[in-house]
Amino acid sequence: MMGSWRWNVGLGLFGVVLTFLFSLDSNGLGVSAVRSVYAFIAFFVLAYLFRIVLAAVFREIVTKPVQEPETMDENKGSTVDMSTPDETDQLNEMLRMQLDGNVKTDTDEQVPFQPLTPPKLVSTQNKEPEELAKAIRHLTGG
Repeated sequence: MMGSWRWNVGLGLFGVVLTFLFSLDSNGLGVSAVRSVYAFIAFFVLAYLFRIVLAAVFREIVTKPVQEPETMDENKGSTVDMSTPDETDQLNEMLRMQLDGNVKTDTDEQVPFQPLTPPKLVSTQNKEPEELAKAIRHLTGG
């Protein structure tokens, strides 16, 4: 078991103080005192349950065997290669293809460049009122 009964009493007293302060505003002294006793019991039991759960979790962590790595290379991870590969030929080829207006795909086919053609926005200024009413009924489900 983790800790001692003092943790339970401490959390119980914390519950007593909180309950008494919040209950005293809207209740009398007697009702607030009774509710504080109930709060002490509830916080004491909840702290006990919380300690049991923590003990089970830590017991599981502590008893779990540590797996040793099979082989450790002593130099592994001690140096970092900060150089980038030389891809200037590949970059020049891509730029040349872009200037020609062709885009190379994964299947090695040359596809001419085509800009996006989004649909045009439609104005409702010159529409018939009946068409607008039908559209509104259709959108509102009425």
